[in-house]
Formats: sequence, structure tokens, C-alpha cells
Amino acid sequence: MMEQVSERTKSASNYKAGTFNKAVQETKQKTGLKRKLKARHITMISLGGTIGTGLFLASGNAIHTAGPGGALLAYALVGIMVFFLMTSLAEMASYMPVAGSFSVYSSKFVDEALGFAMGWNYWYSWAVTIAAELSAIALVMKYWFPHTPSLLWSAICLILLFLLNVMSVKSFGESEYWFAMIKVVAVIVFIVTGILMILGIMGGEALGFKNFKIEDAPFNGGFFTIFGIFMAAGFSFQGTELLGVTAGESKSPETHVPKAVKQVFWRILLFYILTIAVIGLVLPYTTPELAAADDITVSPFTLVFEKIGFALATSVMNAIILTAILSAGNSGMYAAARMLWNMAKEGQAPKFLGKISEKGIPVNALVVTSLVGCLAFLSSLFGDGVVYTWLLNAAGLSGFIAWLGIAISHYRFRKAYVAQGRDLSELPYKAKWFPFGPIFAFALCALIIAGQNYSAFTGESIDWNGIVVSYISLPLFLILWFGYKMVKKTKVVKLKDCELDTRH
Repeated sequence: MMEQVSERTKSASNYKAGTFNKAVQETKQKTGLKRKLKARHITMISLGGTIGTGLFLASGNAIHTAGPGGALLAYALVGIMVFFLMTSLAEMASYMPVAGSFSVYSSKFVDEALGFAMGWNYWYSWAVTIAAELSAIALVMKYWFPHTPSLLWSAICLILLFLLNVMSVKSFGESEYWFAMIKVVAVIVFIVTGILMILGIMGGEALGFKNFKIEDAPFNGGFFTIFGIFMAAGFSFQGTELLGVTAGESKSPETHVPKAVKQVFWRILLFYILTIAVIGLVLPYTTPELAAADDITVSPFTLVFEKIGFALATSVMNAIILTAILSAGNSGMYAAARMLWNMAKEGQAPKFLGKISEKGIPVNALVVTSLVGCLAFLSSLFGDGVVYTWLLNAAGLSGFIAWLGIAISHYRFRKAYVAQGRDLSELPYKAKWFPFGPIFAFALCALIIAGQNYSAFTGESIDWNGIVVSYISLPLFLILWFGYKMVKKTKVVKLKDCELDTRH
């Protein structure tokens, strides 16, 4: 008996030091997934999933609406919330690295029914997002080729993304690494250029803080205006949680995941905060062009580069935004396919979706995800696009529901770990500020979800159509959750019964 205890302690110690124990190795061979993602892949996948059109386009509208100070405050608060969410995810993912992290953690630490709803919610969110990217790719290509059919570019994009994902997990990791690298370099160049302009080094007068002092700057519009930007900022940060999905195919999740969390959070926060600060300092927040949230020609990045006389600013930014769209679609296809595959493996989706190719790719799950994304995209071409608009709105809220699941699961995981008499020092990574972190993240996520379309309630009459469109994913999620619960008669898992020894 003493020898078994000693061996278990030794195994836990080795795991903490960065070596997979025997159970992990056996399960790894059993599942068929290939652990080919390196630390740099995981870092860039999570980073690339967040730096997208929200930063390149929507940031200008945020500044125009709430002023530079209001936008900075909103993004900083969301950044803090994301920090706690990512540390929570890192603690669970480094201890139990699985491809379907959100649904698995919810099932094991909270309730199987919640895990079922979380898995389908997250898969659906990315499947519809892929459709959105297919639509966006056509708009971007129209800038260079205005007379070509939209369907052509969307089809080429879909085929490219499918091939990058179906070849091998390494091909996905490498492509996403370089997609993300292009975006990171663009943001760094923008920040450096902006700082030089503010200091007066790159021609013209030194701008200093004069644009923070005009009219109602730095804050504009009051509390509700900043609250609206706070919710928009939440959408911009979505995608950071991808590192939880990649943990299942990481070469060494117990070291790679915590490292990625530290790097990604500070880089994202630095990029967003510095970018918004530069835009607010270089361009008056009253600049009319900043109000356009989806026009590449008046992107705040384009406007700043044009201010220094860069003639090709629009074309270059268009190319960078094209990269951002490909990156989002690439990550989305990867995450959705892994989530669908894991649910099939857990018996929560049709069995044929659990098939793995010789290269470790969940092929059937990838094909189904691509087809659903394609069908959702086609719904935007035929008719008046109402169905597609509803799908897209529902997908937007799904990301916040996933974040709620992370916060709840981590709170229960840590409580169960202690309740079962385990030593916290044996965790490969320990999230700081527990229990404040997950509770704070849960509260802010719930606030964002509740306030999605608060203006629909504050007008002269209630906008019922706006309410339905904005909140449609909530009843869908609840139907999945409680429907599964009633059929399977599941119960909330007791802390002492949570499966902590099951490593995937």
C-alpha cells in the first residue's frame, strides 16, 4: 500500500516537472490525436484568435463613441476579466489536457448535462463564425477584384482552410503561427509609428495629449456609453480560450499552456491598450471616419498610416485584414472539429464523428463543420439573409457562455481538488487569486450577457425583435442543458465524486 502511495506521489511530481505520466501516455495512444503543437504554436494560435477585425476596424468606433479614455477603460476591464479566465483555464488544461476542454471540464466538475450544452454551444459558435469569415473574405477580395462573384472567393477560402486542417495538426499550427505573426508585426509597426508621430519625430508637430483634451474627451457619453463599449470589447477578446482546445495536442501541456497564458495575456492587453491609446492620441475622437466599424478604407490603422503619407495604406491594411480573416477561420475550423470529435468520443454526438485519420485528424468532424459553415454562408446569399443574421447574432453570445462555463468549472475543480485531500502544490500550474478570479470573471461575463441589448428595454416601447435577435442563444443553450438533463436524469457532481484522475 505504501509503495502505491509512493509511486503515485512520484508520478505527480514527475508530471509537475514536465513529464507525462503513464496514464497520459496510454490515453494519448488510445485517442489517436497527435501531440505536435509546440509552445510557439499554442501562443500564436491564441494570440491570432484574438487579434482580428475587432482591433483593426471596431476599435475606431469604440473611441469615437466613448472617447479615448472611455475606450481604454472598457478594454482594460475586459482584459482583467480575460486574464482571470485564462489562468483558470490554464490550471485545468495543464492538469487535464483535452481537445474538448470546455465540455469535458463542465461534465466532470459540474454536471454532464452542462458539459453537453457547453460542447454543442461552442461548436455551433465557431461553425457559424466560419460562415461569417466566408462572407467577409468575399468583401475583402471585392476591393481588388470588384467584378468577380463572391461565391468564388468564399469557396477558395473554404477549400484552403479545410486543406490546412486536414493535412496534419502541424500544418494547422504552422499556418496559424504565420497568419498570427503577420498581424502581430502589423500592430507593432502601427504602435511604433504612432508613438513617433505623437512625439513629433516622424514629421509634423508633436501631438502629445492634445486630442485627449478636446471637447468631452477623454470620456464621452457617460456610463451607459462606456458600458456599451465594454460589451463590444468582450467580443474583440473572444478566441483567447483557444489555448484550452489546443492543450489536447500540445507536446507538453503542463509547461506550454501556462507559458502561453502568460505571454498571450500581456501581449493582447499591451496590443489593445497601446493601439487604442495611439489612435486616441493621433486622431481626434470626433473624426467622422472612426464611426465606420466595417469599412476598410477608413480603418483607424489606415487613417493613421495615411496621415504620414503612406499611399498604399488601404491596400496594405486590406491584405492584413485578409490575413486576420483567414486566421480566424483557420482557428475556428480547428476548434469546432476538435469539440465535435470529443463529444462523439464522450457519447454526446453521433459516433461516426469520432473517427480519426492516420495523421491524427478528426476527419468526419472536420467535414461536418465545414459543411455547416458552408450552408450557413449560403443562407446569406439566398433570400433576405434573415436566417444568417439570426445565426450570427446567436453565435456572438455563445462565446460569453463558454467563458461562463470556464469560470464555473474552475471554481468547482479547485474545490473538488481540495475536498479530495490533494496537495495544491502538485498542480502543474496554480491560478492566482482564487476564488476571487473565477467569481469576478463569472460576474462580469454574466453582466455582459445580460446587457447585450439593454437599449431594447430603455426606449419608449420594448423592442421585442431586437431582444429575440440579441438573446436567441440563451434559450437555445438552456434547452440543450435542461433537455439533456431531463432525458439522461443527470445530477450535479458532488465534489468528492469529481473525476480528477482521468487524464486525456
